[in-house]
Amino acid sequence: MSKGRLEAFSDGVIAIIITIMVLELTIPHETGLDALRPLVPKFLSYVLSFIFIGIYWNNHHHLFQAVRQINGRILWANMNLLFWLSLIPFATGWMGENHFAPWPVALYGMSLLLTGFAYVILCRILITCQGADSTLSAAIGRDFKGKASLVLYAAAISLSFVNTWIACALYVLVAALWFIPDSRIEKRLAG
Repeated sequence: MSKGRLEAFSDGVIAIIITIMVLELTIPHETGLDALRPLVPKFLSYVLSFIFIGIYWNNHHHLFQAVRQINGRILWANMNLLFWLSLIPFATGWMGENHFAPWPVALYGMSLLLTGFAYVILCRILITCQGADSTLSAAIGRDFKGKASLVLYAAAISLSFVNTWIACALYVLVAALWFIPDSRIEKRLAG
């Protein structure tokens, strides 16, 4: 399988994930602005998840810019990432529907944590396939941001039972860390 086919499949899955999330936003039958008030939690959880999905899509694109070849291990690692990404709409919907209650916020964090682990696994397998002296290996380096994100997700999961707003603030913090596209790969490819 070519690298382009893997990227196209991944793009399609991610597009479907976003479509599923937006379809969860219900349209109110009333015409006044007050009808939108009950939808605020769902909308906020949608926005946060849309940003996370966008971050993963963007970084996935950057990763594969530095990849020369793929193999079966890469295909399965990519499927693992897509699987965990595909669960984000469920966690998003549950969190928004239940107004950021502790268990839904914790499950949301679990989906982000497991997606983060899957991304780290994909990176490690890609580096192994490309070689320790590859552009990708040099660009990823020690991956401080990736490891810090996993720690913040784990902390947020625990904190969701203490204060859900602190947990959500940590999710927003991770999104802010990654919001600006990771330029490590671009810099290595340009240099």
